[in-house]
Amino acid sequence: MYRVGVIGLGMMGLTHIEAWSKNPQATITAIADQDAKRLSGEDVAAANLDGLAETNFDYNTVKKYTDAFELIADPDIDIVDICLPTHLHLMFTKAAVEAGKHVLVEKPLARNFTDAQAIVEIAKSTNKIVMPAQCMRFWPGWDWLKQVIDNKTYGNVLSANFKRMGSHPKGAFYENGDLNGGGLLDIHIHDTDFIQFLFGMPSAVSSTGYSFHTNKTDHVVTQYFYDQVPLVTAEGGWWTVDDTPFVMTYTVTFEKAVAIFDIAQGSHVTLKQPNQDAVQLSMTGEMGYQSEINYFVDCVKNNQQPTIVTPQEAANTIKISEAEQGSVEQGKKVYLS
Repeated sequence: MYRVGVIGLGMMGLTHIEAWSKNPQATITAIADQDAKRLSGEDVAAANLDGLAETNFDYNTVKKYTDAFELIADPDIDIVDICLPTHLHLMFTKAAVEAGKHVLVEKPLARNFTDAQAIVEIAKSTNKIVMPAQCMRFWPGWDWLKQVIDNKTYGNVLSANFKRMGSHPKGAFYENGDLNGGGLLDIHIHDTDFIQFLFGMPSAVSSTGYSFHTNKTDHVVTQYFYDQVPLVTAEGGWWTVDDTPFVMTYTVTFEKAVAIFDIAQGSHVTLKQPNQDAVQLSMTGEMGYQSEINYFVDCVKNNQQPTIVTPQEAANTIKISEAEQGSVEQGKKVYLS
């Protein structure tokens, strides 16, 4: 049984706690947060979409720390799950690895590419598992898309479009673009990462967008340039109006099919092939958060570095995101190679 310490009891920390509680090979041993009310369960972080931060976790069954470094130093902890504000990821990943722990670190891997690359080097320096939590790589319907693209099941991809919009989370961190990177780095990064997962690094990006909640880009539309795919685009960010419905979609046009996913329509992919009626392919299964944690535990158990998502790929996603921010600011295409 792997003993887990979760640092940060915000929206994603609680989401991870629920996933850990469902893994039979792991048990939550300790939690850490600077907020004593969150540690006691008296104050529970709010989520900006359904399915997040929902847990029946019993706070009285674990050790509690207001100092995360004390949790990291606890000899009864095997795995440290870092769900802290983005700019703190490097500091606590470094401390956890130096303490001999396995590390799961919430997305984005770091606030900037320099810090992300430092985490890559830290991961290379240890025989422990260090894995970024990029949940879309594990999401039902999205893992299916990866498989059919890799296998060319419906021929080559001609276009791929992604959209993800959510309500702006509240709190000081989410109001400070210098810390969170705006909606571009906080929510749109899911699709930037998934596009890299599907097609590799783009040669360039061209982005437009605006700031609203922060001083960084909070809503962005990007075209990603690839030699092998004529058209790849993604739109993402935070709505200007609270409680606007969450949007998470993709539309992928193949030579021999069109595949559409819309979370508002349920857990299925609509597939249309020539001379056939459209069909709905059921994509039931665990949420991506559960699958990524189960995969991480398997990596620890088997002493195998993760391959579905690696620190270097997560760092490369931040490199692409920085190019997108640069394109918005400069008003022109930004090249990555």
